[in-house]
Amino acid sequence: MAEERHEVKWEDKSCSLEGGSTFLDVKKAFGWKNDVLMVGEGDDARELRARVTGSCTVVPLTFDDERARWALRHTAAHILAQAVKRLRPDAKLAIGPAIEDGFYYDFDVKTPFTPEDLEKIEAEMKKIVSENSPVVREEVDREKARELFREQGELYKVELVEELPEGEPISLYRQGEFVDLCAGPHVASTGMVKAFKLLSVAGAYWRGDERLPMLQRIYGTAFMKAEDLQAHLDRLEEIKKRDHRRLAKDLDLFSIQEEGGPGLVYWHAKGALIRELIEDFWREEHRKRGYDIVYSPHIAKLDLWKTSGHWNWYKESMYSPMAVEEVEYLLKPMNCPFHILMFKNATRSYRDLPIRMGELGTVYRFERSGVLHGALRVRGFTQDDAHLFCTPEQLEEEIIGVLELTQYMLKVFGYSEYYCMLSVRDPEDKGKYAGDDDIWEMGEAALASALKRKNLEYKIDPGEAKFYGPAIDIKIKDALGRLWQGPTIQADFNLPERFDISYIGEDGAKHRPVMIHRTVLGSMERFVAGLVEHYAGAFPLWLSPTQVQVIPVSEKQADYATKVSERLKEKGFRVVSDLGSEKMGYKIRQAQMQKVPYMLVVGGREAENGTVSVRHRALGDLGSFALDEFMDKAAHEASTKALEPAMK
Repeated sequence: MAEERHEVKWEDKSCSLEGGSTFLDVKKAFGWKNDVLMVGEGDDARELRARVTGSCTVVPLTFDDERARWALRHTAAHILAQAVKRLRPDAKLAIGPAIEDGFYYDFDVKTPFTPEDLEKIEAEMKKIVSENSPVVREEVDREKARELFREQGELYKVELVEELPEGEPISLYRQGEFVDLCAGPHVASTGMVKAFKLLSVAGAYWRGDERLPMLQRIYGTAFMKAEDLQAHLDRLEEIKKRDHRRLAKDLDLFSIQEEGGPGLVYWHAKGALIRELIEDFWREEHRKRGYDIVYSPHIAKLDLWKTSGHWNWYKESMYSPMAVEEVEYLLKPMNCPFHILMFKNATRSYRDLPIRMGELGTVYRFERSGVLHGALRVRGFTQDDAHLFCTPEQLEEEIIGVLELTQYMLKVFGYSEYYCMLSVRDPEDKGKYAGDDDIWEMGEAALASALKRKNLEYKIDPGEAKFYGPAIDIKIKDALGRLWQGPTIQADFNLPERFDISYIGEDGAKHRPVMIHRTVLGSMERFVAGLVEHYAGAFPLWLSPTQVQVIPVSEKQADYATKVSERLKEKGFRVVSDLGSEKMGYKIRQAQMQKVPYMLVVGGREAENGTVSVRHRALGDLGSFALDEFMDKAAHEASTKALEPAMK
C-alpha cells in the first residue's frame, strides 16, 4: 500500500509531506520565520501542532493577523494560570480568555493579589516561557475531564465540563505540568510568547453574577516584540492621563457622588457650561433641519411599557415599578413611547409627514454596579434623542438626512474617523425580535441603501439589532485610536403597529407610518466624557469653560488687566482675570493646568501701548497683539468652532 502523502502549496512553492505531519512541518518545509504563529487554510486558522489532513493551500499567520494574535494572548493567559498555580497551589482556576489588547485569568484565592504578587507571578511566567514547553491539545470524553478536574479540586472547571454538550469531545491543553479545559486555539509552545506584562487586578464575580463568588481577575497583555509592548504600555499611560474621571475632578467638570447613589452624574458649573454649549448647538442644528424640540415626563404607567414591549423585552434593564394611587409607574428607560403618544394626539395627514421630534430626554436604566464606569456607563443619562415619523416611501431619504446630520456633527466635534455597522437580526434566533420577516427585510434594505448612497462603507453585524428593528450603529475613533459607541439610527415598523398609530393617506384611508429612532451624540454623559478623553481636557475654544485668562505681571497692571477683561466680556468671551499676589509664572502654570486656551499677559509696556502679550496653552508665546486684533481672531476661532488655534 502506497504511503499517504499530502501536497501543500504556498504562493509559488509546494512541498510533499507524509501522513501524520503537522503544520510545524509545513513551517519548517517552507522556511518560515519564528514569527509565524498559526497557518491559514482557506477561511480557517490552524494551530501549528494540528495535523495536515489533506492536500491544501496555506499562508503563514503572524501577530499581525487577529486570529494569531488572539492565540498568542490566549497562551499567555494559560502561562499566567500556570505561574499562579506554582506560586499559590491552593488557587482555583476559573476562566482565562484573550481579549482586545490582552488577556486575563480569573482565580478564586483566599488572599487577594497585591502589586508585589504580580511582580512574582510575572517572574514565574518568564521561567515558564524559557522552558519552552509544547502546548499540546488533547481530546477526552466528559467522564475523564470531570474526573481530572475533580481530582485537582478545580470545581469551577468541573462546573464548566458539566455544561458542555453531551457526546462531543472535550479539549484540554497541556504545557509542562499544567493542564486546562480549553477550546483553543493556542500557539505551539510557551516560548513563543516573547513580550508580556501583567497590568492590574480587579474583582470579578463568577459568571458575572453578584450572587456568586467574587474572584480575582489578573489582566495582562502580550506582544511578539519588546518595543511593541513598550509602545502599548506608553499608550496605556497616555490613556490613564486622559481618563475622564481624573480630568473631570482636576478640571471640576462633574462627579459621581456615592452618597447620592452610584451611576448618577452631578454636573458642576464648568461641566454644565460645556454641556449647555453642546445642547444649544444641538438644538440650533436640529431646528435648521426641520425638527421640533419637545419635552416629555420622566415616569409613565407600567401599561405603557407593556404596550411598547419594553416590559417584556427590556425588563432587566428597567427600574422596579412604583405604586402611585394603586397604579404602577416606571422611570422611563426610553423616550420613544412618549413621542408616539404625542404623534397620536392629533389626526395626521400624509401632508404632515415627515414629523421629526427631538428631545434631550433624561432616561434611567438599571445597570449593575460592576459595569458602571465614570460617566461612560451610568444609570441616569440624557439622550440626544429623536423620532421621525414618515411614510414608507420617505424612509430612505429620512435615513440619509440623519446620516448627513451625523457626519456634520462628528466633524464639528473633531471626529474624522468612524465605522458603520449594519446591525441585523440573528438569523438563527429570530424569536428574540418583534415583528414579521417582511418588515425586518424592508428596514434592513432601507438602511443598507442609505449607507450605499452616502458612499459609507459598512459591515453587517448579525444579532446586534434591537428587539424592535435593525440599526446603523456608528463607532467613532478618538485621538488615541480607540473606538467609542456613537450615533445610532434604527428603522422601526413594530412600535407604530403596537400603538396603532396612523396617518390619512392621499387616498383618504388610514396608513401605518414608519418610525426612525436615532441618536447623533448618544448620551450627554458619555459624549462629554469621550470628548474629555479625546481632547485630554483641552477643549476647542468654543467649548472651553474659560476661554481667556488675563494675567498682570504685577499689581501695578491690575487696573489695565481689569479693563482688558471687561472688553473681552463685552465681546462675549468667557474670561478670568487673575489679580492674586502670586508670581506671574505660577499663574501661567495654573492656567495651563486648567487647560485655558489663551493667556493674556499684561505688563507696563502692554498697558502703555494698549496691547496684550498672547500665550497659547499648547503653542506657548505668540507675541504681542493689539487687543482688538486678538479679539477678532479669537472670535472667529470660536464662532467657526475651529479645532485649531487661529493665531498659530
